Amino acid sequence: MNGHTERQPDPKIIDLLQRDTEIAHVSLEYFPPRTDQGVKNLHARMDRMLVNTNALYTDMTWGAGGSTADLSLELALHAHKTGHVSNMHLTCTNMEKDGDPVKAVHDALQQAYDGGIRNIVALRGDPPEGEKEWTATEGGFSCALDLVKYIRKTFGDKFGISVAGYPEGHPNRISQLSEEEVAKMSEAEKGRCCTHDGVTYVCKDEDYKKEMDYLKEKVDAGGDFIITQMFFDAEVFKTFVNDCRTWGITCPVVPGLMCINAYPGFKKMTKFCKTRVPKSLEERMDAIKDDADAVKKFGVEFGAEISRNLLDSGVKILHFYTLNLEKVVYGITDELGITSGLIEKSEESDAKDMVAVGSAWARAGDTVKFSTGQGVVKEIKSDGTAVVELDGKDVEFAKGSYEKVF
Repeated sequence: MNGHTERQPDPKIIDLLQRDTEIAHVSLEYFPPRTDQGVKNLHARMDRMLVNTNALYTDMTWGAGGSTADLSLELALHAHKTGHVSNMHLTCTNMEKDGDPVKAVHDALQQAYDGGIRNIVALRGDPPEGEKEWTATEGGFSCALDLVKYIRKTFGDKFGISVAGYPEGHPNRISQLSEEEVAKMSEAEKGRCCTHDGVTYVCKDEDYKKEMDYLKEKVDAGGDFIITQMFFDAEVFKTFVNDCRTWGITCPVVPGLMCINAYPGFKKMTKFCKTRVPKSLEERMDAIKDDADAVKKFGVEFGAEISRNLLDSGVKILHFYTLNLEKVVYGITDELGITSGLIEKSEESDAKDMVAVGSAWARAGDTVKFSTGQGVVKEIKSDGTAVVELDGKDVEFAKGSYEKVF
């Protein structure tokens, strides 16, 4: 299975999802690591996890601003060659090539197709390093819908296409509420709102409708199935699926489950994405935040609990955002009875090498270190310069002279 002999092209994932089965499946998502050693280690981890979980398919992400384009393609092709059904993410952010904003996207698709990949996740993408807002490239794609349409127009039905769904609304459409607005929230808004640092955020009903209208456009344009943004409240996912059906979206909806591996990452990620965190989950995480082993153990417990809830509601596949690690995934699949005895065999001594390329980029609020010490970033300028507060003063550090502290 894991040899490098020529393989037949992958099947389309939609065909795999539509097979009648009583067996719960998993799919696994990885990202390009920062170092060559990390890539080598990831190859080995992907091999192990495919064999151990019999993953239905494997996702490889595409970095913000097209930052990992070459490595993402290389890893997606490697996945195909080594026995995975490869689901390659592709964004239309900053993908110019030879001055042509479309050529790089076309070339990536052609190379993927020539290499046996038959499944693409069509995404708009995040802003590149140092930029807060995403902007379309002149003459290029303006959104994921454009990318879906382009793939169908240029490649016909040669690729299976999945698109992103946001059960709580896209972060760009989530608004900060005043106390007066909080008191006037609808029942639907109450069900998907979140609170971070005492501030309440929600995708308002009128914006949620726009989100659902847009999602239907993506599916109608050629999206075969939906993979959701992470969530930690199963009821939010169930409501989202029901809303999809109300909107006439009948394709499969695959729940995206973020594995809880560490307290700092969990807090930063949920705040950045404005993700709803049930009070019971927040309290438990706060209670064990200083015990890394307890956090991983609870990550397994919570992951298994929400997975059971979803499976009981009729979900047939669980999509795990692995964070390039295996212990929590194995713990969850062991608890669900999908696998047995894997958590004891998990090996994460290489965790430091599994950090994403994009994770090296600092954002406001991150701690960075430099030759004279360390401090908290107040702002990242468009050229990568970090503005750091030191002794009550703002000091600028050029890109390359500071390093993010994890």
